[in-house]
Amino acid sequence: MIIRKNAYARIALVGNPSDGYYGKTIACTIRNFSARVTLWESPNLELVPHPHNDPTKFANLGDLKEIAERDGYYGGLRLLFATCKKFKDYCDEKGIFLPDRNFTVTYETDIPRQVGLGGSSAIVTATFKALMEFYRLDENQIPKPIQPNLILSVERDELGIAAGLQDRVAQVYDTLVYMDFSHKFMEQWGHGYYEEMDKSLLPPLFLAYVNKPSFSGRVHSNLRARYEMGDPIVLKAIDEWRQLTDEGKEAIEQRDYLRLAKLMNRNFDLRREVLGDAALGHENLEMIEIGRKLGAPTQFPGSGGAVIGIYWDDEHFRKLQQAYNERGYACVKVEV
Repeated sequence: MIIRKNAYARIALVGNPSDGYYGKTIACTIRNFSARVTLWESPNLELVPHPHNDPTKFANLGDLKEIAERDGYYGGLRLLFATCKKFKDYCDEKGIFLPDRNFTVTYETDIPRQVGLGGSSAIVTATFKALMEFYRLDENQIPKPIQPNLILSVERDELGIAAGLQDRVAQVYDTLVYMDFSHKFMEQWGHGYYEEMDKSLLPPLFLAYVNKPSFSGRVHSNLRARYEMGDPIVLKAIDEWRQLTDEGKEAIEQRDYLRLAKLMNRNFDLRREVLGDAALGHENLEMIEIGRKLGAPTQFPGSGGAVIGIYWDDEHFRKLQQAYNERGYACVKVEV
């Protein structure tokens, strides 16, 4: 039996710049990019490194340096390793019987790295789904709202990677999701309130992103420290992001795309006010500027390195794509 599972890239439309502040957000998976895991039964348990994402051979020292600067030091193999370990931990803790069967697992991904589209979480999510099917588990054993928590714990607890629930919720539910991470839900249930929405309600969207991503493509700031210190500017912004999310939900449901456009622009502008241009970085600001100069509401879909926006017709998209390409950025229509 061969099991193949996909998990898709994720974009956020409106809400908190991070979901770790008891805020709200609306996010969805897109079909442009995905991580694909293949798993089959085998005599021994084997995690197969990816030839490009987990390199151990290089042409020379210069090649090694270039790959390290482009992709960082870590590929997907550690994600497979940690996912399997955390899956077993949970099953042991809950008394879920797992048959004595071994497997081999491989992965592929075409999600652009370091541009905030949920690439790492997609690999973990696809692996987790494959393990559930291999061991014939369903939502009775591992409830759907709990799955994002477990997937998050792979990166946060096992690998020490700072992350939040948003990517994992969107990828587990694999649709457009309204998420409310309020204290009352997180404390009562251990997870947020998740409401699935109809993807067909979305306007036509474009995604622009850096062609040669690096760690510098992500937004670096002291937002977490300021939040924990009770910075009134940050707390006020989080309240406004919550309100923007609720208004965004209404706008999407009513297909009021002009209202949604204003909310998306305000979402980014508020982020800029709180974090400042230095934290956002030149490339991120340039991508926002390119879209807005051509009349497209534009904001971040994640942690930086990409922007998401609305285009009004095919001619508008053509102009946007040309403008981004001329400045060295990729630009595609979002496939939901």
